[in-house]
Amino acid sequence: MTGIGEPRCAALSGMPEAVRPPSRVQWRDAPKQGPLIMQTRNADQGRRNFLRNSAALPSTLLLLALGDAYGRPGEVSATPACAGEDEPTRQQTAGPFFLPHSPQRASLLEPGIDGTRIVLTGRVYSTQCRAISGALLDFWHADDAGEYDLEGFRLRGHQFADSEGRYRLDTILPGLYPGRTRHIHVTVQPPNGAILTTQLYFPGEQRNAEDSLFDRWLLVAIDKGSERKAARFNFVLALK
Repeated sequence: MTGIGEPRCAALSGMPEAVRPPSRVQWRDAPKQGPLIMQTRNADQGRRNFLRNSAALPSTLLLLALGDAYGRPGEVSATPACAGEDEPTRQQTAGPFFLPHSPQRASLLEPGIDGTRIVLTGRVYSTQCRAISGALLDFWHADDAGEYDLEGFRLRGHQFADSEGRYRLDTILPGLYPGRTRHIHVTVQPPNGAILTTQLYFPGEQRNAEDSLFDRWLLVAIDKGSERKAARFNFVLALK
């Protein structure tokens, strides 16, 4: 489930004992081509964060009601649409719970998974606002109880952006655990390019202000007027 990096969780010691970190996550950037290769071992490499790009954040997604990024009253301002020369999405740590070889799928929902269902959509752009077709996105996060599956691939999966850079993920709202606010881990890699590692956060969460890894620029935008819990994030990558 939500992969949490050591730095992301200022105190791993405060995490549930049921979740045993497998040492750390080591990233190896496969020669500029194939998806990405990661191994559990030493080093957390930072993942780059994303720019939000969507409408104002309403109070639809779970407790995300009319609160700003820090859970205080007020609305979260809308993010601008993609424009040329946007800043690349910020990186964040991968955490110790990444597992390689996740299944290719756009839905992480399966029998036995409880929690509030959400649909996350968005696009992958370059800093020149060009859609990146075929970008690889790998998601993982904690379950409703705040635990990660370290033996299988529950709430883990990767997919490829379509010809217009679009992606869609059906999953559940990540649970809470000591030291962290709600978040989703993701890596994004353009064809033959470098890997961006980052985390997504939710507006209106009281723990946002307490989590040292929280970054308001990585907040998802909640779609207004949607019957389902729907959130959006656009990733901006600096291509070389």
